Amino acid sequence: NQESMNKICQFLKDGPLNSDVEVVVSPPSAYLDIVRRSLPNSVGVAAQNCYKVEKGAFTGEISPAMIKDLGCGWVILGHSERRHVFGESDELIGAKVAHALANGLQVIACIGELLSEREGGLTNEVVFRQTKAIADNVNDWTKVVLAYEPVWAIGTGKTASPDQAQEVHKDLRGWMTDKVTPSVANSVRIIYGGSVNAANCVDLASKADV
Repeated sequence: NQESMNKICQFLKDGPLNSDVEVVVSPPSAYLDIVRRSLPNSVGVAAQNCYKVEKGAFTGEISPAMIKDLGCGWVILGHSERRHVFGESDELIGAKVAHALANGLQVIACIGELLSEREGGLTNEVVFRQTKAIADNVNDWTKVVLAYEPVWAIGTGKTASPDQAQEVHKDLRGWMTDKVTPSVANSVRIIYGGSVNAANCVDLASKADV
């Protein structure tokens, strides 16, 4: 609700925020305008999703043009709930990435495996497939942040250990070295998501590839 949004915005405004850290928040689309107006320009605002075309008969969807019109510069695409609750395919997510980038948004592109896939030893196969669908639609990697978010760790209270996160992030950089370029593999930001909190964030962030 607006009350909780206002509290978060005030917390960010009170800071102080480290100038070496890029901060981006992502409220539900109904609150994008309120949050963007409430925060200084030093804090980015991301939509949680958008569609793959500029306009048309797509009731309930929002477009990159709308997001930009509100003064927001980011969008999250491929989040696990979009994939597994709403059935978005790798192909659709790739098309969304292409359209968002072409229209000047920066993209946080999410990848991650189900618990059954991890237990089946398929983690890399899944995240590499998902990353390929994204990478095939990216020309400028400075506009893209990858977010490794294992589905079994999102909102469950379970967190990938720092070593588990590091292993996947390292393997992702290896894949990108082979399939994109070594320079992109070294420079792209790969953030971790999944039950991150004040108690575990420092250990996660201390890992070389996180």
